[in-house]
Amino acid sequence: MFSGFGLDPILHVLVLVERELLVFAAFWFVIGLIDEFAIDMTWVWLRLTGRARTGRLPAGFGRAELAGPAAILIPAFQEAAVIATTIAHMTATWSQREVRFYIGCYGNDAATLAAAMDGCGGDQRVRLVVHGAYGPTTKADCLNRLYAALCQDEARSGQMFRGVILHDAEDMVHPAALQAIDAALGSHDFVQLPVRPALQPSSQWIAGHYADEFTEAHAKALVVRSAMGAAIPAAGVGCGFARAALARLAEQRAQSGAFGPFATDCLTEDYELGLLLSRDGRGSTFLRLRDAAGTLVATSSYFPSALGAAVRQKTRWVHGIAFQAWDRMGWNGRPIELWMALRDRRGPLTALVLFAAYLLLVIDVALILAQQFGVVEGQPLSGAVHAMLTLSLIGFLWRATVRAVFTAREYGLSESIRAVLRIPVGNVIAIMAGRRALAAYLRSLAGQSVIWDKTAHHAHPAAGLQPLAPQPVRKRVKA
Repeated sequence: MFSGFGLDPILHVLVLVERELLVFAAFWFVIGLIDEFAIDMTWVWLRLTGRARTGRLPAGFGRAELAGPAAILIPAFQEAAVIATTIAHMTATWSQREVRFYIGCYGNDAATLAAAMDGCGGDQRVRLVVHGAYGPTTKADCLNRLYAALCQDEARSGQMFRGVILHDAEDMVHPAALQAIDAALGSHDFVQLPVRPALQPSSQWIAGHYADEFTEAHAKALVVRSAMGAAIPAAGVGCGFARAALARLAEQRAQSGAFGPFATDCLTEDYELGLLLSRDGRGSTFLRLRDAAGTLVATSSYFPSALGAAVRQKTRWVHGIAFQAWDRMGWNGRPIELWMALRDRRGPLTALVLFAAYLLLVIDVALILAQQFGVVEGQPLSGAVHAMLTLSLIGFLWRATVRAVFTAREYGLSESIRAVLRIPVGNVIAIMAGRRALAAYLRSLAGQSVIWDKTAHHAHPAAGLQPLAPQPVRKRVKA
């Protein structure tokens, strides 16, 4: 079989490794294809039956007063570059009188506190809350501090908030989002709006791949999840919660000596919170709407534009969703919930399969060169392996087409072409994040504390826009 150069043992090992990797990668690619194809076909069925259509709002929607007071919670640490723009844009966009904006800062972060004060512009609806601990603690801990301030305001005023909405320090909101969430909270305990990453010309590949992933997830996967009655995870931004539901969770956590509804020992407290409220009380809904001009009612922001920052962010997501959620929430025996949990927690397996596939490509190149020089003979594939490879190729072409279609619908044709070319970028980030998440999880098992490994933000999508004038608000007319 082998000849010359004394490479027989090495080539023999490469052939064995190549075959094992081939079977491993092809098998899991087929499993993944079946999973994604099931989601795709369910979305098509929902679309044909009218259950997956995006609602269209009338002109002027979003300017009416709310059904009750709403609190916006925004945790901020080392966000001096963006927090002023966020506050100024948000307060101008949402002019309703019964809105209160709670901005969580830290005493050891004077730059963010000063920028937040500058962004307020004298708006009496903004509350700057300084955390008593030095930051960063965790995002959930900062949210619980804001929740405490909210409770104190309720005690002073004698009036409870109707809804609580979460946003990040770098978010740009849609004018209709607040009223849409407020209306949906009339019948649900948790409401999630889509996330629409803003494109960055300076980072079309790394930051751009977020646009592809979120567009497909929030135009298809979460639509299917909501329509099938499965629990919906909260994205941490553009999500609203009924005040009574948060109080119920806070009471449950108080029984174990904790304060507030947000789990401080969880890296993805928003994800967990959404699932908990989806399963109890009045449940949840994913709200996909467009305004009168056709713009998606969503939260926009700039996502990481550098490889290291993207890997760190996705490491936190994989660690919190795949590893911590498994430990903290276990598995639900309901078939649809089990399916969705498997999808949510597949990050480490996906990273391993992708790594095996790329390693396989390198080995195959080496073996092909060896065949060209007559050093090694090609080995025939079994019928089963050949079938799996064929399905894997078909599946990749299908997945690339679906991603291109969804991206084109939201960002245009040129971005849809880039979406296909960005698939390897997303794969490399997933591999690196999966490895780091496993290492971080093992360290946590050894007793290391969970920290807020937050993403740094240097630009805001609203920074280059014409400053908004406060929108006139109409009083809500009771029927």
